[in-house]
Amino acid sequence: MSLLDILIHPDQRLRQTAEPVTAFDNRLKTITDNMFATMYEAHGIGLAATQVNIHRRIIVMDVPEKREEDESNDIPPETPVPHTRLILINPEIISHSAETAVWQEGCLSLPGQFADVKRPKTIRYAYYDLGGARCEAEAEGLLGVCIQHEIDHLNGVLFIDHLSRLKRERIEKKLAKSQAHK
Repeated sequence: MSLLDILIHPDQRLRQTAEPVTAFDNRLKTITDNMFATMYEAHGIGLAATQVNIHRRIIVMDVPEKREEDESNDIPPETPVPHTRLILINPEIISHSAETAVWQEGCLSLPGQFADVKRPKTIRYAYYDLGGARCEAEAEGLLGVCIQHEIDHLNGVLFIDHLSRLKRERIEKKLAKSQAHK
Protein backbone atom coordinates (compact mmCIF):
# COMPACT_ATOMS: atom_id res chain seq x y z
CA MET A 1 0.00 0.00 0.00
CA SER A 2 1.11 3.51 -0.75
CA LEU A 3 0.40 6.71 1.10
CA LEU A 4 -1.14 9.41 -1.06
CA ASP A 5 -0.65 13.17 -0.77
CA ILE A 6 -3.66 14.97 0.71
CA LEU A 7 -4.54 18.22 -1.06
CA ILE A 8 -4.72 21.23 1.27
CA HIS A 9 -7.15 24.15 0.82
CA PRO A 10 -6.98 26.50 -1.14
CA ASP A 11 -5.76 23.97 -3.75
CA GLN A 12 -8.27 24.42 -6.59
CA ARG A 13 -8.24 20.69 -7.38
CA LEU A 14 -10.43 20.29 -4.27
CA ARG A 15 -13.12 22.24 -6.16
CA GLN A 16 -13.32 19.79 -9.07
CA THR A 17 -16.38 17.58 -9.39
CA ALA A 18 -15.47 13.90 -9.37
CA GLU A 19 -16.41 11.61 -12.26
CA PRO A 20 -18.34 8.36 -11.73
CA VAL A 21 -16.42 5.10 -11.41
CA THR A 22 -17.12 2.80 -14.36
CA ALA A 23 -14.59 -0.02 -13.82
CA PHE A 24 -14.94 -2.20 -10.73
CA ASP A 25 -11.56 -3.89 -10.96
CA ASN A 26 -8.31 -4.53 -9.07
CA ARG A 27 -7.17 -0.96 -9.71
CA LEU A 28 -10.22 0.30 -7.77
CA LYS A 29 -9.35 -2.03 -4.87
CA THR A 30 -5.76 -0.70 -4.88
CA ILE A 31 -7.03 2.90 -4.84
CA THR A 32 -9.31 2.22 -1.84
CA ASP A 33 -6.53 0.36 0.00
CA ASN A 34 -4.20 3.34 -0.52
CA MET A 35 -6.94 5.75 0.55
CA PHE A 36 -7.52 3.81 3.79
CA ALA A 37 -3.76 3.77 4.51
CA THR A 38 -3.58 7.52 3.89
CA MET A 39 -6.66 8.24 6.02
CA TYR A 40 -5.36 6.15 8.94
CA GLU A 41 -1.91 7.76 8.74
CA ALA A 42 -3.55 11.21 8.91
CA HIS A 43 -5.84 10.11 11.80
CA GLY A 44 -9.00 10.78 9.81
CA ILE A 45 -12.36 9.02 9.79
CA GLY A 46 -13.27 9.71 6.15
CA LEU A 47 -11.51 10.49 2.90
CA ALA A 48 -12.85 11.33 -0.55
CA ALA A 49 -10.76 10.49 -3.61
CA THR A 50 -10.86 14.16 -4.62
CA GLN A 51 -8.76 14.95 -1.53
CA VAL A 52 -5.93 12.79 -2.89
CA ASN A 53 -6.17 14.17 -6.44
CA ILE A 54 -8.14 11.20 -7.80
CA HIS A 55 -11.22 12.73 -9.36
CA ARG A 56 -13.48 9.70 -9.16
CA ARG A 57 -16.55 9.23 -6.94
CA ILE A 58 -14.88 7.11 -4.25
CA ILE A 59 -15.13 7.48 -0.46
CA VAL A 60 -13.55 5.46 2.34
CA MET A 61 -14.64 5.79 5.97
CA ASP A 62 -13.97 4.23 9.33
CA VAL A 63 -16.36 5.86 11.77
CA PRO A 64 -16.54 5.00 15.49
CA GLU A 65 -20.01 3.92 16.54
CA LYS A 66 -21.68 5.82 19.36
CA ARG A 67 -22.52 3.76 22.40
CA GLU A 68 -25.87 4.21 24.06
CA GLU A 69 -25.67 5.95 27.45
CA ASP A 70 -27.01 2.95 29.35
CA GLU A 71 -24.49 0.63 27.63
CA SER A 72 -21.50 2.86 28.44
CA ASN A 73 -21.74 2.16 32.16
CA ASP A 74 -21.48 -1.61 31.63
CA ILE A 75 -18.51 -1.53 29.24
CA PRO A 76 -14.97 -1.29 30.64
CA PRO A 77 -13.20 1.87 29.40
CA GLU A 78 -10.39 -0.14 27.76
CA THR A 79 -12.87 -1.97 25.50
CA PRO A 80 -12.38 -0.86 21.88
CA VAL A 81 -15.23 1.13 20.38
CA PRO A 82 -16.77 -0.67 17.38
CA HIS A 83 -16.29 1.03 14.02
CA THR A 84 -18.24 1.17 10.77
CA ARG A 85 -15.76 0.71 7.90
CA LEU A 86 -17.20 1.58 4.51
CA ILE A 87 -16.19 1.93 0.89
CA LEU A 88 -18.73 3.96 -1.08
CA ILE A 89 -18.44 4.02 -4.87
CA ASN A 90 -20.59 6.55 -6.77
CA PRO A 91 -22.49 7.50 -3.59
CA GLU A 92 -25.53 9.74 -3.65
CA ILE A 93 -27.98 10.99 -1.08
CA ILE A 94 -31.46 9.81 -2.05
CA SER A 95 -33.38 11.64 0.66
CA HIS A 96 -32.84 13.42 3.95
CA SER A 97 -34.83 14.47 6.97
CA ALA A 98 -36.17 17.98 7.39
CA GLU A 99 -34.79 17.87 10.93
CA THR A 100 -31.22 19.13 11.21
CA ALA A 101 -28.39 18.68 13.67
CA VAL A 102 -25.21 20.65 14.31
CA TRP A 103 -21.90 18.79 14.51
CA GLN A 104 -18.37 20.07 14.81
CA GLU A 105 -16.57 19.16 11.60
CA GLY A 106 -12.94 19.08 10.64
CA CYS A 107 -11.22 18.01 7.45
CA LEU A 108 -7.90 16.49 6.43
CA SER A 109 -7.75 19.13 3.66
CA LEU A 110 -8.11 21.92 6.25
CA PRO A 111 -5.79 20.56 8.97
CA GLY A 112 -6.41 21.82 12.48
CA GLN A 113 -9.56 23.75 11.53
CA PHE A 114 -12.98 22.97 13.01
CA ALA A 115 -16.43 24.55 12.91
CA ASP A 116 -20.03 23.74 13.73
CA VAL A 117 -21.97 22.77 10.61
CA LYS A 118 -25.73 22.24 10.35
CA ARG A 119 -26.81 19.31 8.18
CA PRO A 120 -29.83 17.02 7.84
CA LYS A 121 -30.05 14.73 10.87
CA THR A 122 -30.85 11.56 8.89
CA ILE A 123 -30.04 10.59 5.31
CA ARG A 124 -30.88 7.73 2.99
CA TYR A 125 -28.07 7.05 0.56
CA ALA A 126 -27.18 4.73 -2.31
CA TYR A 127 -23.77 3.54 -3.42
CA TYR A 128 -21.97 0.68 -5.13
CA ASP A 129 -19.66 -1.70 -3.30
CA LEU A 130 -16.28 -2.83 -4.65
CA GLY A 131 -17.95 -5.64 -6.57
CA GLY A 132 -20.29 -3.25 -8.36
CA ALA A 133 -23.44 -4.19 -6.42
CA ARG A 134 -25.85 -1.31 -5.72
CA CYS A 135 -26.68 -0.82 -2.04
CA GLU A 136 -28.96 1.49 -0.08
CA ALA A 137 -28.79 2.40 3.60
CA GLU A 138 -29.82 4.99 6.15
CA ALA A 139 -27.45 6.91 8.40
CA GLU A 140 -27.59 9.48 11.17
CA GLY A 141 -25.23 10.79 13.81
CA LEU A 142 -21.51 10.89 13.07
CA LEU A 143 -21.82 8.37 10.22
CA GLY A 144 -24.50 10.47 8.51
CA VAL A 145 -22.44 13.64 8.91
CA CYS A 146 -19.32 11.93 7.55
CA ILE A 147 -21.16 10.62 4.49
CA GLN A 148 -22.59 14.08 3.73
CA HIS A 149 -19.18 15.72 4.28
CA GLU A 150 -17.38 13.28 1.95
CA ILE A 151 -20.06 13.44 -0.77
CA ASP A 152 -19.66 17.22 -0.62
CA HIS A 153 -15.96 16.71 -1.45
CA LEU A 154 -16.91 14.70 -4.54
CA ASN A 155 -18.97 17.70 -5.64
CA GLY A 156 -16.16 20.22 -5.03
CA VAL A 157 -17.71 21.50 -1.78
CA LEU A 158 -15.84 21.95 1.52
CA PHE A 159 -17.39 22.12 4.99
CA ILE A 160 -16.42 25.79 5.21
CA ASP A 161 -18.79 26.48 2.31
CA HIS A 162 -21.65 25.82 4.76
CA LEU A 163 -20.45 28.64 7.05
CA SER A 164 -21.03 32.37 7.03
CA ARG A 165 -18.52 34.40 5.03
CA LEU A 166 -17.00 35.78 8.25
CA LYS A 167 -16.46 32.32 9.80
CA ARG A 168 -15.13 30.91 6.52
CA GLU A 169 -12.63 33.77 6.11
CA ARG A 170 -11.47 33.40 9.72
CA ILE A 171 -10.77 29.69 9.18
CA GLU A 172 -9.00 30.38 5.87
CA LYS A 173 -6.73 32.96 7.55
CA LYS A 174 -5.89 30.59 10.41
CA LEU A 175 -5.15 27.79 7.92
CA ALA A 176 -2.92 30.02 5.78
CA LYS A 177 -1.01 31.13 8.86
CA SER A 178 -0.51 27.55 10.10
CA GLN A 179 0.59 26.35 6.64
CA ALA A 180 3.07 29.24 6.32
CA HIS A 181 4.86 27.97 9.43
CA LYS A 182 5.45 24.50 7.95
